[in-house]
Amino acid sequence: MRAMHSPRRPDAVLFDNDGLLLDTESVWTRAEEDLFEAHGTVFTAGHKRELVGTSADIAGGMLERWLDRPGRLGALIEELNELVVAELEHGVEAMVGARDLLESLKAQGTPIGLVSNSPLAFVVRSLEIVGFHDIFDAVVSGHDVAAPKPAPDPYLEGCRRLGVEPGPNVIALEDSPTGVTAARAAGLTVIGVPSLDGVELAEAHHIAASLADDVVAGLMLIP
Repeated sequence: MRAMHSPRRPDAVLFDNDGLLLDTESVWTRAEEDLFEAHGTVFTAGHKRELVGTSADIAGGMLERWLDRPGRLGALIEELNELVVAELEHGVEAMVGARDLLESLKAQGTPIGLVSNSPLAFVVRSLEIVGFHDIFDAVVSGHDVAAPKPAPDPYLEGCRRLGVEPGPNVIALEDSPTGVTAARAAGLTVIGVPSLDGVELAEAHHIAASLADDVVAGLMLIP
């Protein structure tokens, strides 16, 4: 059965980037594997589940502990960022349904933004590689606000830049518990689109299998 369509378009739609809009989680995973190998240990699926969607400070604390490098948070994050930017140049793909959904939202005049915890340079470059660099009306990095996800600040800033009031008629799409928490704290309607096995998005208002899911179209597109 197809999802019922919303009677009016949302005020705005805000996308996460890594693992939701673009398949950059695979890029991060390769960089994380390289980082762990350089420090003499093995990166596991369990590590990945804990890292997905986290801020630099939280991720750095985990890396300090896992790699037995106390007091090296900043250096480890810098090392990881250098590795991930290098990996990005090997290529990245849009997630299933992303391109068609963005084009449909643009066509119906819905403001769209991107809200990520990743560094802005990484986000901008990844969008350039897939040809999405001129689609978004606002791009927000968690590095550019007082507190990154799971705080609501990045989503509140995204709404501010789009000129819309945060509320249920603004839709956020997320693939991590961290992102879902942030968007809910901002008062937005959240569609969870899991990208990793074992990651639960129980707090999302709706769950979709991909961006091509009827659940997504039903909530965001006017027939």
